[in-house]
Amino acid sequence: MRKLTRRALIAGGVTGGVAIAAAGGLWWARSRKPPLGMEIPEDFLRRGAALLAEHPSVDVHGHPGRSFLVGAKPDSLLIRLMRDGFEADRIADMRRAHVTASLFSIVADFPLLAIENGGLRAVREFEDGEVWRDFNRQFARLRSLVDDGLIRLGLVAEDIRAAHRAGERVAVLCSEGGDFIEDRLERLAEAYAAGLRSVTLVHYHVNQLGDIQTVAPVHQGLTDFGRAVVGEMNRLGMIIDVAHATQATCAGVVAESRVPVMLSHSSLQSGVEPSPRLISAEHARLVTDAGGIIGAWPAGIGSTTLADFVGQIFALVDAVGIEHVAIGTDMDANYKPVLTDYADFPLLAAALLMRGMSEGDAAKVLGGNFLRLFDDVTAAAG
Repeated sequence: MRKLTRRALIAGGVTGGVAIAAAGGLWWARSRKPPLGMEIPEDFLRRGAALLAEHPSVDVHGHPGRSFLVGAKPDSLLIRLMRDGFEADRIADMRRAHVTASLFSIVADFPLLAIENGGLRAVREFEDGEVWRDFNRQFARLRSLVDDGLIRLGLVAEDIRAAHRAGERVAVLCSEGGDFIEDRLERLAEAYAAGLRSVTLVHYHVNQLGDIQTVAPVHQGLTDFGRAVVGEMNRLGMIIDVAHATQATCAGVVAESRVPVMLSHSSLQSGVEPSPRLISAEHARLVTDAGGIIGAWPAGIGSTTLADFVGQIFALVDAVGIEHVAIGTDMDANYKPVLTDYADFPLLAAALLMRGMSEGDAAKVLGGNFLRLFDDVTAAAG
Protein backbone atom coordinates (compact mmCIF):
# COMPACT_ATOMS: atom_id res chain seq x y z
CA MET A 1 0.00 0.00 0.00
CA ARG A 2 1.02 3.62 -0.45
CA LYS A 3 -0.37 6.92 0.68
CA LEU A 4 -3.25 8.07 -1.55
CA THR A 5 -2.48 11.18 -3.58
CA ARG A 6 -4.49 13.11 -6.10
CA ARG A 7 -1.83 12.58 -8.72
CA ALA A 8 -2.12 8.82 -8.58
CA LEU A 9 -4.83 8.68 -11.22
CA ILE A 10 -4.96 11.81 -13.32
CA ALA A 11 -2.37 12.09 -16.06
CA GLY A 12 -1.10 15.60 -16.62
CA GLY A 13 -1.57 16.78 -13.04
CA VAL A 14 -4.37 18.38 -11.12
CA THR A 15 -4.79 22.07 -10.34
CA GLY A 16 -5.67 23.17 -6.84
CA GLY A 17 -9.40 23.68 -6.31
CA VAL A 18 -10.68 27.08 -5.28
CA ALA A 19 -13.06 26.68 -2.35
CA ILE A 20 -15.43 29.05 -0.63
CA ALA A 21 -15.80 28.87 3.12
CA ALA A 22 -17.63 30.82 5.77
CA ALA A 23 -15.91 31.35 9.12
CA GLY A 24 -16.31 34.03 11.75
CA GLY A 25 -18.70 35.91 9.51
CA LEU A 26 -16.20 36.19 6.64
CA TRP A 27 -15.94 34.48 3.28
CA TRP A 28 -12.59 33.76 1.78
CA ALA A 29 -11.39 31.96 -1.33
CA ARG A 30 -8.06 30.22 -1.58
CA SER A 31 -6.36 27.23 -3.13
CA ARG A 32 -7.28 24.39 -0.81
CA LYS A 33 -6.85 20.65 -0.80
CA PRO A 34 -8.31 19.09 2.35
CA PRO A 35 -6.65 15.94 3.70
CA LEU A 36 -7.85 12.65 2.29
CA GLY A 37 -7.76 10.79 5.58
CA MET A 38 -7.09 7.35 4.16
CA GLU A 39 -4.72 5.14 2.25
CA ILE A 40 -5.92 3.12 -0.73
CA PRO A 41 -4.10 0.27 -2.47
CA GLU A 42 -3.11 0.72 -6.10
CA ASP A 43 -5.62 -1.80 -7.38
CA PHE A 44 -8.50 0.23 -5.92
CA LEU A 45 -7.12 3.38 -7.51
CA ARG A 46 -7.15 1.65 -10.87
CA ARG A 47 -10.63 0.23 -10.28
CA GLY A 48 -11.99 3.65 -9.31
CA ALA A 49 -10.65 5.25 -12.48
CA ALA A 50 -11.95 2.36 -14.60
CA LEU A 51 -15.41 2.64 -13.02
CA LEU A 52 -15.77 6.26 -14.13
CA ALA A 53 -14.47 5.43 -17.59
CA GLU A 54 -17.04 2.65 -17.93
CA HIS A 55 -20.18 4.17 -16.38
CA PRO A 56 -21.84 7.61 -16.75
CA SER A 57 -21.31 9.84 -13.72
CA VAL A 58 -23.26 12.93 -12.68
CA ASP A 59 -22.76 15.69 -10.12
CA VAL A 60 -26.39 16.46 -9.26
CA HIS A 61 -25.71 20.01 -8.03
CA GLY A 62 -22.92 22.48 -8.76
CA HIS A 63 -21.81 25.91 -9.85
CA PRO A 64 -18.70 24.96 -11.85
CA GLY A 65 -16.55 28.00 -12.53
CA ARG A 66 -18.94 30.34 -10.66
CA SER A 67 -21.00 31.38 -13.65
CA PHE A 68 -23.34 33.17 -11.25
CA LEU A 69 -20.67 35.83 -10.60
CA VAL A 70 -19.87 36.69 -14.21
CA GLY A 71 -21.16 40.19 -14.96
CA ALA A 72 -22.52 40.65 -11.44
CA LYS A 73 -21.77 43.61 -9.17
CA PRO A 74 -22.25 42.21 -5.67
CA ASP A 75 -22.12 44.59 -2.73
CA SER A 76 -19.53 42.47 -0.90
CA LEU A 77 -15.91 43.28 -1.76
CA LEU A 78 -14.88 39.75 -0.76
CA ILE A 79 -17.35 38.22 -3.21
CA ARG A 80 -16.25 40.64 -5.95
CA LEU A 81 -12.66 39.48 -5.47
CA MET A 82 -13.53 35.80 -5.92
CA ARG A 83 -12.40 34.18 -9.12
CA ASP A 84 -15.20 33.65 -11.63
CA GLY A 85 -15.70 32.56 -15.21
CA PHE A 86 -13.40 29.51 -15.01
CA GLU A 87 -15.98 27.06 -16.33
CA ALA A 88 -13.55 25.85 -19.04
CA ASP A 89 -11.13 24.72 -16.32
CA ARG A 90 -13.84 22.77 -14.56
CA ILE A 91 -14.99 21.16 -17.80
CA ALA A 92 -11.38 20.17 -18.51
CA ASP A 93 -11.25 18.56 -15.04
CA MET A 94 -14.44 16.67 -15.86
CA ARG A 95 -12.90 15.40 -19.07
CA ARG A 96 -9.65 14.24 -17.44
CA ALA A 97 -11.50 12.47 -14.64
CA HIS A 98 -14.26 10.97 -16.86
CA VAL A 99 -17.05 12.82 -15.03
CA THR A 100 -19.81 12.77 -17.61
CA ALA A 101 -22.21 15.48 -16.46
CA SER A 102 -22.90 18.19 -13.94
CA LEU A 103 -26.07 20.09 -13.13
CA PHE A 104 -24.86 23.65 -13.72
CA SER A 105 -26.98 25.93 -11.57
CA ILE A 106 -27.64 29.64 -11.44
CA VAL A 107 -28.36 31.25 -8.04
CA ALA A 108 -31.79 32.85 -8.37
CA ASP A 109 -31.60 34.94 -5.20
CA PHE A 110 -27.93 35.94 -5.65
CA PRO A 111 -28.52 39.73 -5.67
CA LEU A 112 -30.02 39.51 -2.18
CA LEU A 113 -27.32 37.46 -0.47
CA ALA A 114 -24.77 38.59 2.09
CA ILE A 115 -22.84 37.07 4.97
CA GLU A 116 -24.37 37.50 8.40
CA ASN A 117 -23.46 35.63 11.58
CA GLY A 118 -21.15 33.31 9.68
CA GLY A 119 -23.67 32.22 7.04
CA LEU A 120 -25.51 33.26 3.92
CA ARG A 121 -28.67 35.31 4.36
CA ALA A 122 -31.04 37.20 2.09
CA VAL A 123 -30.72 40.72 3.49
CA ARG A 124 -33.33 42.54 1.40
CA GLU A 125 -36.14 41.97 -1.09
CA PHE A 126 -35.92 42.19 -4.88
CA GLU A 127 -36.44 45.50 -6.63
CA ASP A 128 -38.99 45.60 -9.45
CA GLY A 129 -37.77 43.50 -12.38
CA GLU A 130 -34.49 42.60 -10.66
CA VAL A 131 -35.01 38.87 -10.22
CA TRP A 132 -35.92 38.27 -13.88
CA ARG A 133 -33.03 40.42 -15.13
CA ASP A 134 -30.53 38.59 -12.97
CA PHE A 135 -31.94 35.19 -13.89
CA ASN A 136 -31.42 36.03 -17.56
CA ARG A 137 -27.90 37.35 -16.92
CA GLN A 138 -26.87 34.08 -15.29
CA PHE A 139 -28.79 31.83 -17.66
CA ALA A 140 -27.21 33.50 -20.69
CA ARG A 141 -23.79 32.71 -19.26
CA LEU A 142 -24.70 29.04 -18.86
CA ARG A 143 -26.13 28.87 -22.38
CA SER A 144 -22.93 30.43 -23.74
CA LEU A 145 -20.95 27.42 -22.50
CA VAL A 146 -23.07 25.24 -24.78
CA ASP A 147 -23.29 27.69 -27.66
CA ASP A 148 -19.50 28.15 -27.65
CA GLY A 149 -18.96 24.39 -27.86
CA LEU A 150 -17.37 23.93 -24.42
CA ILE A 151 -19.92 21.36 -23.31
CA ARG A 152 -23.02 19.55 -24.56
CA LEU A 153 -26.51 20.44 -23.37
CA GLY A 154 -28.40 17.75 -21.47
CA LEU A 155 -32.15 17.85 -22.03
CA VAL A 156 -32.95 14.20 -21.25
CA ALA A 157 -31.08 11.37 -19.56
CA GLU A 158 -30.19 9.79 -22.90
CA ASP A 159 -28.15 12.90 -23.74
CA ILE A 160 -25.90 12.02 -20.81
CA ARG A 161 -25.62 8.37 -21.76
CA ALA A 162 -24.83 9.28 -25.38
CA ALA A 163 -22.20 11.79 -24.29
CA HIS A 164 -20.56 9.18 -22.10
CA ARG A 165 -20.35 6.79 -25.04
CA ALA A 166 -18.84 9.57 -27.15
CA GLY A 167 -16.40 10.75 -24.48
CA GLU A 168 -18.10 14.15 -24.19
CA ARG A 169 -19.23 16.25 -21.20
CA VAL A 170 -22.77 17.45 -20.46
CA ALA A 171 -24.30 20.41 -18.63
CA VAL A 172 -27.86 20.06 -17.34
CA LEU A 173 -29.04 23.62 -16.69
CA CYS A 174 -30.74 24.43 -13.38
CA SER A 175 -31.85 27.24 -11.11
CA GLU A 176 -31.16 27.19 -7.40
CA GLY A 177 -34.26 29.00 -6.23
CA GLY A 178 -37.63 29.48 -7.91
CA ASP A 179 -37.61 33.21 -7.23
CA PHE A 180 -37.44 34.02 -10.97
CA ILE A 181 -40.96 32.64 -11.42
CA GLU A 182 -42.41 35.42 -9.24
CA ASP A 183 -46.20 35.08 -9.74
CA ARG A 184 -45.93 34.15 -13.42
CA LEU A 185 -46.29 30.41 -13.84
CA GLU A 186 -45.65 30.73 -17.58
CA ARG A 187 -42.00 31.54 -16.87
CA LEU A 188 -41.39 27.85 -16.17
CA ALA A 189 -42.41 26.90 -19.71
CA GLU A 190 -40.29 29.74 -21.09
CA ALA A 191 -37.26 28.59 -19.12
CA TYR A 192 -37.89 24.95 -20.07
CA ALA A 193 -37.98 25.88 -23.76
CA ALA A 194 -34.61 27.62 -23.34
CA GLY A 195 -33.09 24.47 -21.81
CA LEU A 196 -33.68 24.66 -18.04
CA ARG A 197 -34.35 21.19 -16.63
CA SER A 198 -34.40 21.51 -12.84
CA VAL A 199 -35.40 24.06 -10.22
CA THR A 200 -34.44 24.04 -6.55
CA LEU A 201 -37.68 25.56 -5.28
CA VAL A 202 -36.14 27.59 -2.46
CA HIS A 203 -32.67 28.80 -1.50
CA TYR A 204 -31.75 31.44 1.13
CA HIS A 205 -34.56 33.86 0.29
CA VAL A 206 -38.05 33.00 1.55
CA ASN A 207 -39.85 33.16 -1.76
CA GLN A 208 -43.44 32.61 -2.84
CA LEU A 209 -43.17 28.80 -2.88
CA GLY A 210 -42.32 27.60 0.62
CA ASP A 211 -40.13 27.76 3.71
CA ILE A 212 -36.36 27.40 3.94
CA GLN A 213 -34.21 25.55 6.45
CA THR A 214 -32.14 28.50 7.67
CA VAL A 215 -34.79 30.92 8.96
CA ALA A 216 -38.00 30.54 10.95
CA PRO A 217 -40.99 29.27 8.92
CA VAL A 218 -43.13 31.90 7.22
CA HIS A 219 -45.56 29.83 5.12
CA GLN A 220 -45.74 26.71 7.33
CA GLY A 221 -44.80 24.55 4.36
CA LEU A 222 -45.54 24.55 0.64
CA THR A 223 -47.78 27.42 -0.50
CA ASP A 224 -50.76 27.20 -2.81
CA PHE A 225 -48.65 28.77 -5.55
CA GLY A 226 -45.90 26.29 -4.73
CA ARG A 227 -48.37 23.48 -5.43
CA ALA A 228 -49.17 25.06 -8.79
CA VAL A 229 -45.44 25.21 -9.58
CA VAL A 230 -45.02 21.54 -8.68
CA GLY A 231 -47.88 20.62 -11.03
CA GLU A 232 -46.45 22.70 -13.87
CA MET A 233 -42.98 21.23 -13.43
CA ASN A 234 -44.50 17.75 -13.54
CA ARG A 235 -46.33 18.66 -16.74
CA LEU A 236 -43.20 20.03 -18.39
CA GLY A 237 -40.92 17.22 -17.26
CA MET A 238 -38.67 19.33 -15.00
CA ILE A 239 -36.83 17.85 -12.03
CA ILE A 240 -38.04 19.28 -8.71
CA ASP A 241 -35.24 19.84 -6.20
CA VAL A 242 -36.21 20.20 -2.52
CA ALA A 243 -32.74 21.08 -1.18
CA HIS A 244 -32.86 24.00 1.28
CA ALA A 245 -36.58 23.37 1.96
CA THR A 246 -37.93 22.65 5.42
CA GLN A 247 -39.23 19.18 6.16
CA ALA A 248 -42.80 20.51 6.05
CA THR A 249 -42.21 22.12 2.66
CA CYS A 250 -40.57 18.94 1.40
CA ALA A 251 -43.53 16.87 2.61
CA GLY A 252 -45.90 19.14 0.72
CA VAL A 253 -43.90 18.82 -2.49
CA VAL A 254 -43.73 15.03 -2.26
CA ALA A 255 -47.46 14.80 -1.60
CA GLU A 256 -48.25 17.03 -4.59
CA SER A 257 -45.80 15.65 -7.16
CA ARG A 258 -46.77 12.88 -9.56
CA VAL A 259 -43.11 11.89 -9.96
CA PRO A 260 -40.10 11.40 -7.67
CA VAL A 261 -38.15 14.46 -6.60
CA MET A 262 -34.53 15.19 -5.78
CA LEU A 263 -32.87 16.64 -2.70
CA SER A 264 -29.67 17.58 -4.46
CA HIS A 265 -27.20 18.40 -1.70
CA SER A 266 -27.36 17.56 1.98
CA SER A 267 -26.28 14.92 4.50
CA LEU A 268 -27.78 13.33 7.58
CA GLN A 269 -27.60 15.04 10.94
CA SER A 270 -25.04 13.12 12.97
CA GLY A 271 -24.70 15.07 16.21
CA VAL A 272 -21.06 15.82 15.41
CA GLU A 273 -21.78 19.31 14.06
CA PRO A 274 -25.51 20.13 13.97
CA SER A 275 -26.58 22.38 11.13
CA PRO A 276 -29.95 23.55 9.80
CA ARG A 277 -28.72 22.56 6.32
CA LEU A 278 -28.51 18.88 7.27
CA ILE A 279 -31.53 16.58 7.41
CA SER A 280 -32.95 13.91 9.66
CA ALA A 281 -33.45 10.33 8.52
CA GLU A 282 -37.22 10.99 8.55
CA HIS A 283 -36.74 13.99 6.25
CA ALA A 284 -34.56 11.91 3.94
CA ARG A 285 -37.10 9.10 3.75
CA LEU A 286 -39.88 11.53 2.78
CA VAL A 287 -37.97 11.94 -0.48
CA THR A 288 -36.77 8.41 -1.01
CA ASP A 289 -39.93 6.52 0.02
CA ALA A 290 -41.56 8.29 -2.95
CA GLY A 291 -38.79 7.11 -5.28
CA GLY A 292 -36.56 10.18 -5.09
CA ILE A 293 -32.84 10.62 -4.58
CA ILE A 294 -30.57 12.56 -2.22
CA GLY A 295 -27.24 14.01 -3.29
CA ALA A 296 -24.61 13.46 -0.60
CA TRP A 297 -22.99 16.84 0.06
CA PRO A 298 -19.21 17.11 0.66
CA ALA A 299 -19.45 20.25 2.76
CA GLY A 300 -17.19 20.63 5.75
CA ILE A 301 -20.02 20.13 8.21
CA GLY A 302 -19.14 17.18 10.41
CA SER A 303 -16.31 16.23 8.05
CA THR A 304 -12.75 17.37 7.41
CA THR A 305 -11.51 14.73 4.98
CA LEU A 306 -12.65 12.85 1.92
CA ALA A 307 -12.79 9.74 4.14
CA ASP A 308 -15.31 11.51 6.38
CA PHE A 309 -17.46 12.26 3.33
CA VAL A 310 -17.36 8.61 2.30
CA GLY A 311 -18.67 7.81 5.78
CA GLN A 312 -21.54 10.25 5.23
CA ILE A 313 -22.38 8.55 1.92
CA PHE A 314 -22.54 5.16 3.62
CA ALA A 315 -24.73 6.60 6.39
CA LEU A 316 -27.19 7.82 3.74
CA VAL A 317 -27.13 4.44 2.01
CA ASP A 318 -27.88 2.72 5.32
CA ALA A 319 -30.78 5.11 5.99
CA VAL A 320 -32.52 5.18 2.58
CA GLY A 321 -31.04 2.42 0.42
CA ILE A 322 -28.47 2.30 -2.36
CA GLU A 323 -31.04 3.14 -5.07
CA HIS A 324 -31.63 6.60 -3.63
CA VAL A 325 -28.17 8.14 -3.08
CA ALA A 326 -26.25 10.38 -5.48
CA ILE A 327 -23.44 12.95 -5.26
CA GLY A 328 -24.19 16.69 -5.12
CA THR A 329 -20.92 18.57 -4.73
CA ASP A 330 -22.15 22.20 -4.74
CA MET A 331 -18.96 22.75 -6.74
CA ASP A 332 -17.37 26.20 -6.34
CA ALA A 333 -20.04 27.44 -3.93
CA ASN A 334 -19.65 24.98 -1.07
CA TYR A 335 -18.94 25.49 2.62
CA LYS A 336 -15.42 24.27 3.54
CA PRO A 337 -15.63 21.50 0.91
CA VAL A 338 -13.85 18.19 1.35
CA LEU A 339 -14.13 17.47 -2.39
CA THR A 340 -12.83 20.54 -4.22
CA ASP A 341 -12.65 19.65 -7.91
CA TYR A 342 -13.78 17.08 -10.42
CA ALA A 343 -10.30 15.62 -10.66
CA ASP A 344 -11.03 13.98 -7.29
CA PHE A 345 -13.97 11.89 -8.54
CA PRO A 346 -11.78 8.85 -9.37
CA LEU A 347 -10.48 9.00 -5.79
CA LEU A 348 -14.03 9.11 -4.47
CA ALA A 349 -14.92 6.08 -6.61
CA ALA A 350 -11.83 4.24 -5.33
CA ALA A 351 -12.70 5.09 -1.72
CA LEU A 352 -16.26 3.78 -2.12
CA LEU A 353 -14.94 0.51 -3.52
CA MET A 354 -12.33 0.17 -0.78
CA ARG A 355 -15.01 0.67 1.88
CA GLY A 356 -16.85 -2.34 0.45
CA MET A 357 -19.34 -0.90 -2.03
CA SER A 358 -19.73 -3.06 -5.12
CA GLU A 359 -18.87 -1.63 -8.52
CA GLY A 360 -22.53 -1.85 -9.56
CA ASP A 361 -23.69 0.03 -6.47
CA ALA A 362 -20.96 2.65 -6.82
CA ALA A 363 -22.04 3.24 -10.43
CA LYS A 364 -25.59 3.88 -9.15
CA VAL A 365 -24.41 6.45 -6.58
CA LEU A 366 -22.05 8.19 -8.99
CA GLY A 367 -24.62 8.60 -11.75
CA GLY A 368 -27.06 5.76 -12.35
CA ASN A 369 -29.61 6.77 -9.73
CA PHE A 370 -29.88 10.29 -11.13
CA LEU A 371 -30.31 8.98 -14.68
CA ARG A 372 -33.19 6.79 -13.51
CA LEU A 373 -34.85 9.79 -11.84
CA PHE A 374 -34.36 11.93 -14.96
CA ASP A 375 -35.95 9.18 -17.07
CA ASP A 376 -38.93 8.92 -14.70
CA VAL A 377 -39.56 12.68 -14.67
CA THR A 378 -39.31 12.98 -18.44
CA ALA A 379 -41.52 9.96 -19.11
CA ALA A 380 -44.34 11.35 -16.95
CA ALA A 381 -44.42 14.77 -18.63
CA GLY A 382 -47.56 15.98 -20.31
